[in-house]
Amino acid sequence: MELRQLRYFVTVAEELHFGRAAERLHIVQSAVSQQVRRLERELGAEFLDRSPRHVRLTAAGERFLPEARAVLAAADRARAVAAGLGDARAATLRLGTSAGLGDHLDRVLETLGRLAPGLAVELVSAPAPSRLEQVATGALDAAFVRGTEEHPGVRLIPVWQDQLVVVLPARHPLAAAPDVDLADLAALPLRLSERRNNPPLVDLVVSACRDAGFTPVPGPGGSLQDTLAAIGAAAPLWTVIYASHARQLRTGRVAFLPVRGRGLSLPAALAVHPAAPPSCLDALLEACAGTGDHDS
Repeated sequence: MELRQLRYFVTVAEELHFGRAAERLHIVQSAVSQQVRRLERELGAEFLDRSPRHVRLTAAGERFLPEARAVLAAADRARAVAAGLGDARAATLRLGTSAGLGDHLDRVLETLGRLAPGLAVELVSAPAPSRLEQVATGALDAAFVRGTEEHPGVRLIPVWQDQLVVVLPARHPLAAAPDVDLADLAALPLRLSERRNNPPLVDLVVSACRDAGFTPVPGPGGSLQDTLAAIGAAAPLWTVIYASHARQLRTGRVAFLPVRGRGLSLPAALAVHPAAPPSCLDALLEACAGTGDHDS
């Protein structure tokens, strides 16, 4: 039994005329007659009393008609629900994020909410390689990444420069200055994430230290939270975090200092699929405009 057969039968039952039913359905009369006959054979009942002069419902047809209408109505409701799910999917931005976006993300979401008030945003946190792969496969509509130059199947749109600041114990002598020279940190161990977790950041910091005349002494490993706690307890360590993240932290135990001179920054980009970018891309890029540390 097919939905079209039910629809043809209901139309004939309403018109009681194969020709008029065919006109309503925009198909030839023979196709209507053929499909209704197939429906009757499949169900083992005659629903229509056919004669050269008229078409009437049989007793079986009268009993079957409301059931056929109910099936068609259920199918129409199912289509409406499916269409609604598609609309909801189209009105949802699946956005890849990472730790450290800080107030950048807050400002982007706030502005995007004004530009596209009907848009729902689903935030997905994942490592950078996973974010890029999910954009390439369509699992994410867009993702923020830093320091990445290219990736197969992904278009990278520059959005801002992400400035890095040095983190020192608040009681360290250097913490009282408005900024810090990297060369003054040569004697302190540097505590960073392992390079495999964030190659662009680690390479940037290590290269900057070497340009300042020293190779940083590696400190003990650990999470950023543990590192900040240790530095806050006046451990002889230093690290770097994104300025956007530092602006959200409320602590008097550590000092956040920009690097003297040109500073340290990584380019941030919005990754999208080159052939299927999100429909809200223009609004998203506008929300990114004016965000970031452009003076770094």
